[in-house]
Amino acid sequence: MVNEGKSLSEALLSAKAEGRLTVGVYECAKIMNEDPDSVSFCLLATDDFECDVALQIHFTLIQAFCFDNDISIVRVNDLKRLNALVGGKGQLEDAHCVLITNPAEDSWEDPALEKLHLFCEESRSYNEWVPEITLPER
Repeated sequence: MVNEGKSLSEALLSAKAEGRLTVGVYECAKIMNEDPDSVSFCLLATDDFECDVALQIHFTLIQAFCFDNDISIVRVNDLKRLNALVGGKGQLEDAHCVLITNPAEDSWEDPALEKLHLFCEESRSYNEWVPEITLPER
C-alpha cells in the first residue's frame, strides 16, 4: 500500500503541475459527461466518519460511469491529506472527487499513473472493484 500511495501522490502532483487535474464532484461529473475519453483516473475521497447520503449516491453513479468507460478508480480515506495535495485552503469540501485527465499526445506517459492503472487492474482480478489507497504522510 505504501508504493501505491506514493504513486498516487506523484501522479496527483504531476497532473496538478501540468493542469490535468479536476477537483470537485460536479466539476468531475461535467468532464466525464462532456469528454469521458479524456479521463485517465478517478479518485473518490471520504473520511471514515462521513455519512452524507447525497455524496454516497454521487459516488455510486461516478463508480458506475467509471466501470462503463474503463476508467481506473480508487478510494482514499483521508480527505485532509488529499486536499493538501490537490488544492488550497477552502477546497476541502470539493475534494471528494478528483480526476486526472490523459496527458497530451506529444508528451510522455506518467509512470506513476501507469503503476496505478496496474494496481487497479490487479485489484479487479481479486474482485476489489474500488480499491482503497492510503496516502503517505507528508
